[in-house]
Amino acid sequence: MTRIVVVGGGYGGVTAAKGLDPLADVVLVEQKDQFVHHAAALRAAVDEVWEHTIFMPYSNLLARGQVIQGTVSRVQGTTVHVFGHDPIEADFVVLASGSTYPFPAKYSSSRALVAKARLEQLHENLGDARSVMLVGGGTVGIELTGELANAFPDLEITIVEKEDSILSTPGYTDELRREMSTQLEDLGVRIITGSELAFLPPSNVGELGHFTVATKSGDTVEADMWFQCYGSRANTGYLGGTEYEELLHPDGTIRVDPTLQVIGHPHVYAIGDITDVRESKRADAARQQARVVISNISRQLEGDPAEVTYQPTKEWVILPLGPALGASQLIDADGQTHVLGPDQTAEIKGTDLMVSVIRSQLNLP
Repeated sequence: MTRIVVVGGGYGGVTAAKGLDPLADVVLVEQKDQFVHHAAALRAAVDEVWEHTIFMPYSNLLARGQVIQGTVSRVQGTTVHVFGHDPIEADFVVLASGSTYPFPAKYSSSRALVAKARLEQLHENLGDARSVMLVGGGTVGIELTGELANAFPDLEITIVEKEDSILSTPGYTDELRREMSTQLEDLGVRIITGSELAFLPPSNVGELGHFTVATKSGDTVEADMWFQCYGSRANTGYLGGTEYEELLHPDGTIRVDPTLQVIGHPHVYAIGDITDVRESKRADAARQQARVVISNISRQLEGDPAEVTYQPTKEWVILPLGPALGASQLIDADGQTHVLGPDQTAEIKGTDLMVSVIRSQLNLP
């Protein structure tokens, strides 16, 4: 039977593995011992209940295939090498290894117990803090601000953004920026834009330690804790020193065709954060890319060429500011952009953070 190895068990990898499971012998290789619902990680940073909610087992995902917990050391052709495991020979490989990001948006530990212990320490530190600085005014920085403001109403929060405005990603509308700026101001959040820090605080991210820093333009920030809300990096280090290295961009993303096949490798696909597809890296985009890969591999298994292509969409975002606030930039059926306010944003994502959707995908009750 045809063997397909999926490298990475995030949003795209899980979708691909589950969709290909009825068609072939699927092996999903994932470094972590449990699926991590990163879209709810910032809620878990402030809420002890959510600390457990975001970790979910892979045990029910595949009906026929298998999930191997391990770290991929390299991929050569369609052979996947995993530390402590025999090389896995495959007919197709789907690269879905995602990206790294500073804590608490993502966790580096492969063990859920270790990640939970770090979250428990963070909760304790936040309970003792009176002021927090967030470096970065993009979606992560703003969403974390909302969670902090909701859980700790007396906490003084400062956002430092080097660009001239928050949410500086191209494609986000001025209407969205204005709406979020107004809500942040109503929460009493101090926003400094247009200059980066002259130096970083002496303490580590998420640790308690009073400090004073300054921006290059002369603004001063004093706080007890800080968080780095920038610095996403494609997780493709295992491709260094292989034939795929020449296809990597400086940011770690890999070149793909519109069919999501890795350039020059018709039986190797890439999806999610590691691709050089020109759009923001979102869970829904990774899932949609996975569906394109499922269709193309299905065609190849039938002896047909891979012809289904992925079309990047206009930028959209559902951005909660805690459970009850936030704003969303959505695209309607006619391709028009609309900005929704806090009530609709909370209804879409703010309360559940789409946990039920993910649990259903993992075949969990």
